[in-house]
Amino acid sequence: MSAWRTFSLLISSLLSLSCSVSPPAGVRPVEPFTVDRYLGTWYEIARLDHPFERGLDHVTAQYILRSDGSIKVINSGFSAAKQRWKQSIGKARFLGSPQTASLKVSFFGPFYGGYHVIALDEGYRYALVAGPSRDYLWILSRTPTLDAQARQALLHTARELNFPVDSLIWVKQDMPPPA
Repeated sequence: MSAWRTFSLLISSLLSLSCSVSPPAGVRPVEPFTVDRYLGTWYEIARLDHPFERGLDHVTAQYILRSDGSIKVINSGFSAAKQRWKQSIGKARFLGSPQTASLKVSFFGPFYGGYHVIALDEGYRYALVAGPSRDYLWILSRTPTLDAQARQALLHTARELNFPVDSLIWVKQDMPPPA
């Protein structure tokens, strides 16, 4: 095989992996899902480590419905090392029915990643969110803290789905988000 062909296959493989939007095998998004109840601000309680949030605490995500049915995503977090707030603005679209909590999210150009709500309490107060693989997991709450019972329930669900919960980073939420 030529070097060019090998290089092309490698790049194609990397791009397809980085743009995966499907949930991990054996992981089912929440149904029924009501997007209007999910909109608003969520506090990140815990996450698996990944480069785009590395070193950030006081992380929040805000979801705003757009007139075209897509969702504006505003992620904010504080970098203690740089002593400043960082913000990323993206867009999300449902992969299928809006009654299924399975979306694709993009923060740059045409590249999307999966965003799948895999556990959600009836009051839409806390959620467990997976990305396109078991390397991406978030615990979110409507408040900066999560009670022990809810935390244990979400950890149990994640463990049952074979996510590496022992590698979760617990996010500090002891200062208000930027105005």
